Amino acid sequence: MVAKKRSSLKKDKDAIEKRNPPKSLAIAERGITTAQQFAGLMSALMTDLLNGSVTPGIGNATCNAGGKLLKMVELNQKYGQAQVENGLRNMRLVEPDTTPPRVEATKQ
Repeated sequence: MVAKKRSSLKKDKDAIEKRNPPKSLAIAERGITTAQQFAGLMSALMTDLLNGSVTPGIGNATCNAGGKLLKMVELNQKYGQAQVENGLRNMRLVEPDTTPPRVEATKQ
């Protein structure tokens, strides 16, 4: 029963991909570095969801990842430090470890 359902879902997915290649995929593959690109990706994703070229699960995952990207931008603006006056702000998430790694002695 489960194998039959998986087989049916795979056929449906393959048929959708052949009929309507997702526009949002091409945008995402180029990378998202500006607000305009992010807006374009979300707009294309909505179109892809409505015309059936993207499954709801993929749409949900993309929206969740986009939300995390926006949160990172917000935190960078709030807590980041400008490298130059009025320049881009960078936030250091983890301090580099300056201590050498400990080597434990082995029993002989």
